[in-house]
Amino acid sequence: MGWPVSHSRSPLIHNHWIHKHDLNGAYGMFPVEPAQLETAIRGLKALGIAGCNITIPHKVNAMQLVDWVTPLAQRIGAINTIVVQPDGSLNGYNNDGFGYIQSLLEAQPSWQANAGPAVVIGAGGAARAIVVALLDAGANEVRVINRTRSKADEFAQEFGPFVKSVSWDARQDVLADASLLVNTTNQGMHGQPPLDLPLTNLSKQALVSDAVYIPLETPLLRDARLRGNRTVNGLGMLIHQARPAFQAWFGVLPDADEALYEKIIKTI
Repeated sequence: MGWPVSHSRSPLIHNHWIHKHDLNGAYGMFPVEPAQLETAIRGLKALGIAGCNITIPHKVNAMQLVDWVTPLAQRIGAINTIVVQPDGSLNGYNNDGFGYIQSLLEAQPSWQANAGPAVVIGAGGAARAIVVALLDAGANEVRVINRTRSKADEFAQEFGPFVKSVSWDARQDVLADASLLVNTTNQGMHGQPPLDLPLTNLSKQALVSDAVYIPLETPLLRDARLRGNRTVNGLGMLIHQARPAFQAWFGVLPDADEALYEKIIKTI
């Protein structure tokens, strides 16, 4: 469920796994206007649907419309998965952080969250999930940078002493000792301007990641690759966040297999 939702690659992912595991099911798109969100979510049980993913712009509001939310999703402040229970009640989960960490480990198995400061660009829903995941993985310092400083300040205050806010004007200054840089904004996405962040001060040992997956290589990732940094695009996060959702609906934990990556890449 999203508004809009036509760009989503989630149906391709889940239907690939449904076919692979010979399951009786189907995954579809549900464009739901914000004003109709409660009606749509409450209709899941009546329609006999096992659950759904929730995407932009519904992730925060949907959390108020389910019957139970995991403690992790409560900390993040948003849900991206709903699972209909046998009694018809609705449980809310957020698998975005799991997907992000798994995507880093898939690309760089030796990556460790406590290797040095992490710099996160943006303070929206994706940033919330990623920062919580980094903290839970052992990050000792996360620097959050947002064009609106007050949002970064509120973010840091909410998530505790290991999270620090940084002004937009100081964004280059805090890169020097960073071990991880992640863009959680839509800057660099197809149709959007590139992220305005020169990498001159960033160590070439740092890992650079982007939550965007269309295009697979954003201007940020291209600049990082050309200067010798390891890079991770957003496709792995998308696929890995889908795995626990699929397991919750179908009872099978699927693999992020190479055939699936190839299938999605052909559509991008």
